[in-house]
Amino acid sequence: MDTAGIKPSTMRAVQYSGYGGGAAALKYVEIPLPSLKKDEVLIKVEAASINPADCRIQKGLLRPFLPFKFPFIPVTDVAGEIAEVGTEVRELKVGDKVVSKLKFWKAGGLAEYVAASESVTVIRPACVSAADAAGLPMAGLTALQALKAIGTKFDGTGSASNILITAASGGIGSYAVQLAKLGNHNVTATCGARNLELVESIGADEVLDYKTPEGAALKNSSGKKYDYIVNTTDGGKWSAFKPSLSSNGRVVDVSPNFGNFVASILTLFSKKKLSTVNLSLGMEDLSFLLELVKEGKLKMVLDSRHPFEKAADAWEKSLSGHATGKVIVEM
Repeated sequence: MDTAGIKPSTMRAVQYSGYGGGAAALKYVEIPLPSLKKDEVLIKVEAASINPADCRIQKGLLRPFLPFKFPFIPVTDVAGEIAEVGTEVRELKVGDKVVSKLKFWKAGGLAEYVAASESVTVIRPACVSAADAAGLPMAGLTALQALKAIGTKFDGTGSASNILITAASGGIGSYAVQLAKLGNHNVTATCGARNLELVESIGADEVLDYKTPEGAALKNSSGKKYDYIVNTTDGGKWSAFKPSLSSNGRVVDVSPNFGNFVASILTLFSKKKLSTVNLSLGMEDLSFLLELVKEGKLKMVLDSRHPFEKAADAWEKSLSGHATGKVIVEM
C-alpha cells in the first residue's frame, strides 16, 4: 500500500446505535482508522454533506435492511484528500483531492477518515472547494438523472420544454433548476415565500410560493400546462399534478410517496404519466457535474456550514426538512 506522512491510529467519528432519536442520538467516539480493501482508498475527510436520506435511514424507514449493523456512522457524500491507497487501486494516488459517494449500507462519512471504493471516488478540480464538492453526489446526481429522464441536453442544443420543479430551494431542487436552464427549458419553480428571490437568482423563469392559491394549484402566470413536472418533495401527489400536465405530460418523481408509486403503475399506458427515478448514475456523471461547477455553470446553494464538533446541529437542520440548499459539515 502507498502511504504518505504519518497517519494517526485512531480517529473521531459520529455514530448512532439504534433507530430513531434524531440529533440527540449522535455520539462522538474515538475508533481505529478503517482498514482498506485492495480496491479502496483512505480519504482524510475535509467536508461532508448531510442528505435527507441519511436522516430517513436513522428513522428506520429502510429497516431491517439499513443500517446493515449498529453502531453506524452515517453520511454518504464526502470530499477530502487521499491518505492511502489499496494495492489494486489504479487511477487514484496519495495526495489526490477527491469526492466520493459512499455506499448507503457502509456509509462512514461523518468521520475524520473513511475507506471508499475507487469505483465511487473521483478527482475534483483544484478550483472546486471540498464543501462544494461534498454537496454534489446525492443531490446533484439525482437532479441530473431527473433531467436526463426527460431528454434534456445540457450543451444548449436541446428543445425547450415547459417544466415545473417542486421544492426548488432544497438540495435536489436547486441543482435541478440550474440544470434545467442549461437545457434551455422554461422553468416554473415552487418554494416557500422566504426563498422566492433565491430560486429566481439561480435561473427559474417564474417562482411560486407553494402556500398561495396559485402556488398550491401550480399555476404559472401564462396559464400554460407543463410538459414535465420534476417532483423533489415527499408530499407531492399525482392527483395535484395531473391537472397541470399537458395532454402528453409526465411527472418525474425523485421522492415518491406510496400514492405516487401506485400512480406510476396505474399510468403506465396513459397519455399522462408518473414515473419514479431511483439514483443509478455513476462517477462519469459526477465528473460532469464537477466540470460544470468548475466552469461556473452550476453552484451549490449553501444552507449552512457546521464544524465537526457541531455535527449534531447540522443533523438537526437537515432533519427539520427546512434546509435551503445543502447542509455541510467541515472537518
